Amino acid sequence: MRHRPARPPTNSAKSLNFSTRPTCAVAAAALGAVLFAEGDARSALPKLRGAGSAWRKLDAPYEVARVQVLIGLACGALGDPETSAMELDSTRKIFEQLGAKPDIERLDVLLKRTYGQTPAGLTAREVEVLRLVASGKTNRAIARQLGLSDKTVARHVHNSLTKIGAPSRTAATAYAYENGLI
Repeated sequence: MRHRPARPPTNSAKSLNFSTRPTCAVAAAALGAVLFAEGDARSALPKLRGAGSAWRKLDAPYEVARVQVLIGLACGALGDPETSAMELDSTRKIFEQLGAKPDIERLDVLLKRTYGQTPAGLTAREVEVLRLVASGKTNRAIARQLGLSDKTVARHVHNSLTKIGAPSRTAATAYAYENGLI
């Protein structure tokens, strides 16, 4: 007597496929956000665009808009202010249609900030270090990634915390998210 391998029922295969799509969209958005936070906007952009496309297929406009914010920021970081402005303006319209007032307020802060300006008088290097702090990196890991000494990174972290009035790295991470640095 031959044994045949068991096949999963058709219904479970369909539900597995359905549940995988949102998970993939979340994973792509998270990976893109981390890459962007680490200062790698070029690698982040394709992941973020893939996440946006996946959310569109799932008809999830809020998630599309959240990813578009990161796409806009990544485009700005790559020196493409026109595409950045287009993405952020489109995102604002989605948030307005959804009535997402807190998201509109955060986005307005981003839209008012001109390119090259940083919040709280942070230097470009301090913003870069703050993004890496917010991604969970240690000073030593940041130093290795940026090719700086540990002392230089510690000085940038200290200056950033002082300028933004944050008592800890956790508070600095919250500040970075609230101010659109990530």
